[in-house]
Amino acid sequence: MPRIALSKGRLLEPSLEWLSGLGFSRPSLEGRGLALPLGEGWEAVLLKGHDVPVFVQNGAADLGVVGSDILEEEQPDVYDLRALGFGRCRLSLAAPRPLDGLPGPLRIATKYPRTAGRLLKGRGLWGRFIRLSSSVELAPVLGLSDAIVDLVDTGRTLRENGLLELEVLQRVEAHLVANRRSYRFLEDRWREEPSPPPSTGPQSRKGSEEAGAHA
Repeated sequence: MPRIALSKGRLLEPSLEWLSGLGFSRPSLEGRGLALPLGEGWEAVLLKGHDVPVFVQNGAADLGVVGSDILEEEQPDVYDLRALGFGRCRLSLAAPRPLDGLPGPLRIATKYPRTAGRLLKGRGLWGRFIRLSSSVELAPVLGLSDAIVDLVDTGRTLRENGLLELEVLQRVEAHLVANRRSYRFLEDRWREEPSPPPSTGPQSRKGSEEAGAHA
């Protein structure tokens, strides 16, 4: 049975709405089931965001909906078909106060050390990254870090923890990704517009970015 992996949390509802627009049934979210029928022979599986590209890369799911922040950080070996236009937010640098004058290296807490390192290096900032999986905003409040790099939507959580959004580093939104072997069997409604990856051989997401396909 063909399968699409969906991220639980803030991307789930817009993902289901998007699938409904493609003609699939909206599954019930009542109960604890993590594999849900979509109709037309497809099913959806509900996963943590960071697990979606793992399932897709290894063939446990044919397609996945995942944030571009996770794709950027993990660099999975999948086809990045297209941005979906929902789940938009931003990856930002935040701190209790401006960072001017602080001796380096800065201590920066984040879920995205590789992405943050690359983006901050391009801005002339350097630091020691502390990888956290949750409650990143608490790190500077409790003295664990000087600053954070994290996803920001409305900015309310930052304000509630006394943090200033110092700079937007990158825009983020949901993307549709595909397993490299499954791609050739997908219907046209899933495929990237205006054209699929070259037929001369598989091309990784990294290669697609180098060709300018990354949104």
